Amino acid sequence: MQTGKGWAPGRGRHGSGEREAEGTVYDVKRSKLRLLALIGLGSVALVFLFILSLTLGTIQMSLEEAMGSTIALIFKFGNPEGLNELVVFYLRMPRAIAAIAVGVGLSTAGVVMQALIRNPLVDPYVTGISSGAGLGAALAGLMGLTLIGSSVFSLPIAAFVGAVLAFFFTMGLAESAGGRPISYVLSGVIVGIMAGAITTLVITFNSDKLHGILFWMFGSFANVGWDIALMITIPVALTCALVLFYARDLNVILLGDEQAKQLGLDTVMLKRCMIAVVSILAGVCVAFTGIIGFVGLIVPHVARILVGGDHRMLLPSSMILGAILLLAADIACKTLASPMELPVGAIISVIGAPFFAYLMIRTGKQYGM
Repeated sequence: MQTGKGWAPGRGRHGSGEREAEGTVYDVKRSKLRLLALIGLGSVALVFLFILSLTLGTIQMSLEEAMGSTIALIFKFGNPEGLNELVVFYLRMPRAIAAIAVGVGLSTAGVVMQALIRNPLVDPYVTGISSGAGLGAALAGLMGLTLIGSSVFSLPIAAFVGAVLAFFFTMGLAESAGGRPISYVLSGVIVGIMAGAITTLVITFNSDKLHGILFWMFGSFANVGWDIALMITIPVALTCALVLFYARDLNVILLGDEQAKQLGLDTVMLKRCMIAVVSILAGVCVAFTGIIGFVGLIVPHVARILVGGDHRMLLPSSMILGAILLLAADIACKTLASPMELPVGAIISVIGAPFFAYLMIRTGKQYGM
């Protein structure tokens, strides 16, 4: 009897622990099922949007013609013949692939930044990347730079350099200020304001030379060919694969640096690696397609609502949602004001600004706002 009485509380605690463990296992299983459903439905939606993007544009083409041209190109290993095949292969297919890659890249960068700063109200551009890229592009256009033997890549390369320099300057300033989450946000604001002010001065005194750069600063896939599509897709694919490998570590770092260290995580090395990943992802995307804001903010938050905060499920769901969002936005840019084309960055911002306001009102108090 005494033994029974002595074990009664223990059984109660053990039973409570079992219920908590069962609840946790149930939540994980439910999140996995949601992820599988999201990947399945998202893949179908992405294929549909990809095919739709091949049919829409200045040159009219039916769905049957676009499908026929695509199938013919597959069997001919990409040797286009006839107007429809030429349009699909050289204009619309690389553009759609680039939109998907940029959506994946910016969404992944947003997830990583939110994990590192431990605040879902930030995105990669908070670090001054967009302003740095804009300054680099403006200076390249002003000076007429010719890099790697061609002026075509001068603007993207200068934009990438500007983005990366601004990013690392922000990180250095934040670490010098104590490395707290708010330090990164404030440092990004400082760097962004400075780079933006210099860009404004450059444009003001050289407005006759920078019309193309102004259009680039609003984001566009209009001039994307296979060369640019591949230069975006390959780095994005490699860096996103690396991020997926560190998904568990991103879960741990959310506990805080001290607890993460106690669990055996090298937080300094992880942060350096992830900071390099974000700089590559955001820098490459901005350099070739211009400034497309809010993707890294909206998509991770929607994915977090759907599958939870476990990065093993959050990352792949954000990738597919980002691809869908940006491809759909690019289709809208081609069709809403045809034959004129709208900048994709403006379309995303029209959606993103109200969403950010809602997100800030709903969750801002949790983060000292």
